Amino acid sequence: MIELFKQEVPEIEQGLLEIKSCARDPGSRAKIAVISHDKRVDPIGTCVGVRGTRVNAVTTELAGERVDIVLWSEDPAQFVIGALAPANVTSIVVDEERHAMDVVVDEENLAIAIGRGGQNVRLAADLTGWKINIMDADESALKQATETEKLRELFIAKLDVDQEVADILIEEGFTSLEEVAYVPINEMLEIESFDEDTVTELRSRAKDALLTMEIVREESVEEVSQDLRDLEGLTTELIAKLAESGVHSRDDLADLAIDELVEITQQTNDEAKALIIKAREHWFAGQE
Repeated sequence: MIELFKQEVPEIEQGLLEIKSCARDPGSRAKIAVISHDKRVDPIGTCVGVRGTRVNAVTTELAGERVDIVLWSEDPAQFVIGALAPANVTSIVVDEERHAMDVVVDEENLAIAIGRGGQNVRLAADLTGWKINIMDADESALKQATETEKLRELFIAKLDVDQEVADILIEEGFTSLEEVAYVPINEMLEIESFDEDTVTELRSRAKDALLTMEIVREESVEEVSQDLRDLEGLTTELIAKLAESGVHSRDDLADLAIDELVEITQQTNDEAKALIIKAREHWFAGQE
């Protein structure tokens, strides 16, 4: 795909344009991300060509494979929004830790964003390198409410505070114990409801809670069997998450349902399915 565009678009060979990434469903549809290194050159229009001649030439060469040309952006959220075209995005939430985005679209754009058989969102994810979760406004509100409740329970339990204090932290944008423990103290002192003693105590409790949780995590990981540690595709981080949920052996993992593993590891359904299948391989070893 990239080589075909290089043949049709001389600006690429000249270094004026660059194709940053490409994702394909061969024979059906593809997406490419382009950027211009010259402000005078429109990256999308240049790749399309006059009356679509350039992109049509590529499409013809690939037996009619439709090509979406997307503007690459350093801003991951903006890049994902462009990659999901022609769907219009209402809002987007970026989860850096999971390298995932929750993309909210209205009901009218839901089917467009997902695409036939999930094609559009799958290609957008491959193009951008981000996990993309498409949802409508109701699903987004429900997920946000659920996550807020989990965070409230975490703060109440680990910081030994009441709901009022927990809600103040949430309203001020705190999303983890790490943030409470290590955000610059001056930022916490700006919270009108907290005085210096309260801030100092909250930070101390958060650090103590994190230390305790780390000790428990390390003890739990030590109980993980070697056969699970050796399983292909398992990282140290995934092993820790599994251990925290009581999954200590390959059989424990093999017994999980896909949705259970997704809940534990925050993987995609496909990733969880592949891991479970891998864990079950030894059950059928020697069988035809």
